[in-house]
Amino acid sequence: MKFLRLVSILAILCGPLLAAAAPKGERVLVTAHSFHIFIAPRLAPLAKAAGIEGHELVAAQMIGGSKVIQHWNLTDEKQKAKPALAEGRVDVMTMSPHVYLPDEGIERFVELGAKQNPKLRFLVQHSWTPWDGWEGNDKVAKNEDRDTRPLDQVRAANKRFRENLEAQVHELNKKLGRDAVFITPVGDAVMKLRELIAAGKAPGLSKQTDLFRDQIGHGKAPIIALTTY
Repeated sequence: MKFLRLVSILAILCGPLLAAAAPKGERVLVTAHSFHIFIAPRLAPLAKAAGIEGHELVAAQMIGGSKVIQHWNLTDEKQKAKPALAEGRVDVMTMSPHVYLPDEGIERFVELGAKQNPKLRFLVQHSWTPWDGWEGNDKVAKNEDRDTRPLDQVRAANKRFRENLEAQVHELNKKLGRDAVFITPVGDAVMKLRELIAAGKAPGLSKQTDLFRDQIGHGKAPIIALTTY
């Protein structure tokens, strides 16, 4: 219920986008780490709320803290993504790389999927940065450190992650000769929400830890709703 209430608020804010006739549903394949997997069971209710019929979750594949290449390298017994792509059963594939880029797994899945379905779209999530910074000394030691951490430091890490991902996506689309790979800018959306909290302009949210469950950065309900939307 909390998720649907948050989605309803987002729908009101973006109402003009929903005014046009709803598109047909898509067959979606989700490959994910823990900053992304939660979208899988929430896509159908969100599509329904937008008047979209026929949404289908083909499969959801989860590896905690993963790079996309780890999904590609899964054994046949655990592999859900490759068969779905090889059989042409997917319209949209989502991926959620870690900060370590470029990620060879993105390219491998794009090559396989595009070969079987030339109209396939790939959505690659630019997540918020784990531990509120880059590697090493930038990490927060505990979740509460987020409430006093300068957002400039978080913003710099977010920018670095996004630009590295943009570079790989640009090269993939250039190689394909069409725009097939798209970035979902979740990191930027979360950054904007954090700025609103810092400015006292986010109703019901008063501190940064209202968004996160632990020092790694697993999201609470507001981030889950924002990411899914």
